[in-house]
Amino acid sequence: MKKELVSRVMKMKRKIGLAFIVVVVFIIAAIVGPFMHYKKVSKSTKESFNVEEFYGDQEGSDRAQLLETNISAWDERIRLFEQAQDRIIMSTFDIRPGESAKDVLAMLLHKAEAGVKVQVLVDGVSGLIRMEGEELFYAVSSHPNVEIKIYNMLNPLQLWKSQGRMHDKYIIVDDLAYILGGRNTFDYFIGDYATNDRSRDREVLVYNTKRGDVEDHTSSLWQVEAYFKKIWDLDVCTYFHNDESLREKEGVQKQILLLEERYEKLRNENPELFETPDYVGRTVPTNQIQLVSNPTGIYGKEPVVFYELSELMKQARSQVTIHTPYAVCNGYMYDTLKEICDQVPEVHMLVNSVENGDNVVASSDYLKFKGKLLDTGIQILEYDGGESYHGKSILIDDNLSVIGSYNLDLRSTYVDTELMLVIDSRPFNAELKEAMDSLEKDCRTVIDVDTYETPDHIQVAEVPFMKKVLWAFLGIVLHPFRVMI
Repeated sequence: MKKELVSRVMKMKRKIGLAFIVVVVFIIAAIVGPFMHYKKVSKSTKESFNVEEFYGDQEGSDRAQLLETNISAWDERIRLFEQAQDRIIMSTFDIRPGESAKDVLAMLLHKAEAGVKVQVLVDGVSGLIRMEGEELFYAVSSHPNVEIKIYNMLNPLQLWKSQGRMHDKYIIVDDLAYILGGRNTFDYFIGDYATNDRSRDREVLVYNTKRGDVEDHTSSLWQVEAYFKKIWDLDVCTYFHNDESLREKEGVQKQILLLEERYEKLRNENPELFETPDYVGRTVPTNQIQLVSNPTGIYGKEPVVFYELSELMKQARSQVTIHTPYAVCNGYMYDTLKEICDQVPEVHMLVNSVENGDNVVASSDYLKFKGKLLDTGIQILEYDGGESYHGKSILIDDNLSVIGSYNLDLRSTYVDTELMLVIDSRPFNAELKEAMDSLEKDCRTVIDVDTYETPDHIQVAEVPFMKKVLWAFLGIVLHPFRVMI
């Protein structure tokens, strides 16, 4: 009898164990299944791509300003918001309660009170984790002149949709100007507020010299706005607490009052940001600006951004410089990088060193596949500047500059929505080159997988033994799911 009972218990344990394995496998398959197949570049994408569209033979309607520091990013947001008369559009991957976010929301609420139409797009992970339950956001979303939409709100009951993310970051004000780049909307990326960590990033402000001309839509601003409308109208974008009755709740009323007081404080403490700006004097001319974007749906994507940027890099006469926080590639991407290196005399890439970066998963993959990157012929520089680097930029010769949200990794290539601006402008290229060169002074040059050329002033951070173990472990365990990195 005792043996029979033990046998039944063992069988039950095996069934429970098997059921657990089945559930885990189902969950993993549901999460990564829609993205595991790497789509190829379509014939239509290849046929529609035209290198000539990215160049101009004379000054165009756009002028550009590089936003290289977190402080300049904060300044130009406040300055640009204050100029709004008709509409403000803002899209962000991540917005979190904090000082810089409160400044942004205070500006948006004030302009909404003044009659400006405000539309905000936020990715679904941030929408659920950062915004739900926060009366700070309800104070803005409940205003009659404000609409906030969430792209693919994270839903635990629809795991097959969970990885479809909107990674775009931009702001448009009227037909005046826009800001586009890689910064998310919280203290880690914007402003100079006290924070445990900070990241370096990069954006560009584009001023439309033809503002107010209803006949002239040559500015790239209209490309960005058309892209916004395409995303905004998707079925997967849903309204976030678009309910005026929320304004009657005591907690929301308190947040409204705090935001109104914050606007007055911003205005009193930073009067220069509330004056009419001389955008011509603050910017440099461009010949052409072209927007490059991935498909906008939530499932696996054709690698449009990677393909088009690669084709532009192949046209380089003398040099290509790539700055990216992470480098995670598949066979197609390695082969393409090798083609670029074979055709262009000088190609080098800056990435975070694993000691300096803030993405442990990307670091584990980089360590595992570093040799394959080196085999393409690309010269790798590892950034050791202390603050993690989040900028995404490319220089092509001395005229083309590329800035946006796209990381050179599988997730940005095949999973997320992404935007990059390609700017044809020698003066802007020179300004961006100076900024990128400055960062490269704080880099180690990779000689081979284990060998570096290290400048005397660089102090490489010590890595705890257990973190090294974690890198090795993740490099093995996450190998089948690299598309999610």
